[in-house]
Amino acid sequence: MQNSAPIDVSVETFQSEVVDRSQSLPVVVLFWAEQVPPSVQVKSQLEIMLGQYQGKFALALSDVALDQNLAQRLQVPGLPCIRVVYKGQIVDQLDGPADEEQLRGMLDQHTQSLDDAIAGDLQQALEQKDFATAVAMLQAAIEEEPNNQALRVDIADVLVRKGDLQDARTVLASIKEDVADRSRPQTRLEFMEEAAAMPELAELTAAVEADSANLDLKYQLAVRHVVAERYEESLLVGLEILQADRSFRDDLGRLTMIRVFDVLGKGNELAGQYRRKMFNLMH
Repeated sequence: MQNSAPIDVSVETFQSEVVDRSQSLPVVVLFWAEQVPPSVQVKSQLEIMLGQYQGKFALALSDVALDQNLAQRLQVPGLPCIRVVYKGQIVDQLDGPADEEQLRGMLDQHTQSLDDAIAGDLQQALEQKDFATAVAMLQAAIEEEPNNQALRVDIADVLVRKGDLQDARTVLASIKEDVADRSRPQTRLEFMEEAAAMPELAELTAAVEADSANLDLKYQLAVRHVVAERYEESLLVGLEILQADRSFRDDLGRLTMIRVFDVLGKGNELAGQYRRKMFNLMH
């Protein structure tokens, strides 16, 4: 059964199409009939949401006008009727007409992905720079959801931060190029690889203080700041390069800032703040 399209289900196919499928994701079973308009409306809404939720649940349909056996087996009281099956068990139900808000509320309760579920604990581990714990959490989550690309992006990023660059490269190779936020660990890895041939942060800081007009040294300092996770310091140096010489190494100041934005990720407040500063400086 493809998660992107609903299927018809019967007593004969309930085990394979619903119970077995529910071991990996929730299956929403809708009992409906063309002769019952509220059930048709719910069917249409669920079919739309099936696409919107991008494979987070499966939709199985039982047309009671054609076959009442499954409805009788599950003691369906009337139409429309929804049963949510997960891990082989009925975990939720909704009887009677339902509007979009009710349906979304039901779906949201059962379709939270593991990356959402572990977000709080993961963030705490990362704030404490407990990368080993973060990697373990993400590995366990990936075992549960091996096709969850967001989890793979996260573990690649943590592996880079942890210094396990070869493992990070291996994970990155398994992530499709068009996956959202893939550039975050990829760009961080590039910074780490580049920094390996540069002096340490303290040495570069002293060198720039002694020769503040040296833009090559400033660029190296910006890279080292990223590796040390001193992102604002890196962005400030990028602004200094941009302000001193827009043409320096093919606009390297601006390009460095854009790479730091990639590392910070989409929606980051600091990235938004410095995007505006960069724009104002350029215009």
